[in-house]
Order: sequence, then C-alpha cells, then structure tokens
Amino acid sequence: MKVNIHASWEVNDYLNQVIHDHLQKLQTFYEEIIYADVYLKSGDGEGVKDKTVEIKLGIPGPDVFAQESEETLEKAVASTAEKLRRQLKKVKEKSKPF
Repeated sequence: MKVNIHASWEVNDYLNQVIHDHLQKLQTFYEEIIYADVYLKSGDGEGVKDKTVEIKLGIPGPDVFAQESEETLEKAVASTAEKLRRQLKKVKEKSKPF
C-alpha cells in the first residue's frame, strides 16, 4: 500500500510511524488497499478538539473515507482508523458470495 501524508508542516518520525502502524492494521482486515491519502490539519488552538485527520483509502470499487477531530493527532489517527475499519468490514461482508 502506498501512503501519502499531506500536512502544512514537516511530519515527525513518531507521527509517521503511528500513521503507518494503524494503516497496516487496516490491511489485516482488508488486504486489497491500494493507497492511503492522509490529511493532517491543526486548528488555531482555541478549540479542545482542534486536530483533524482525514484518511481516504483507495480500494477496488468506491474509495472509503473517514475524518475525526481530537485533542491530539495520535488520538485522531486512531479514531479515524477505527471508523475505516468498520467501513472496510462492511465492504468485505457485502463482497462475500453467499
């Protein structure tokens, strides 16, 4: 899977590893993920949940997308990955032959 991380700042190695770890776990649920576009956004610091992560996964058929805002980027990545896991599980169940 090709991972593209988009942010308006330089992403450090720790956050990069957190993102890759969560995406690797998603691949255990759905092996056919082609790419992942990860968008990191940080608010102005005024709101409690001002860190936003958006992830779009390219899979055969329609892509899946999820977004979440949390206090930290790590929590936002984890929450977004969980949303994607649920979506991938549904996609996989629909594609199973009876």
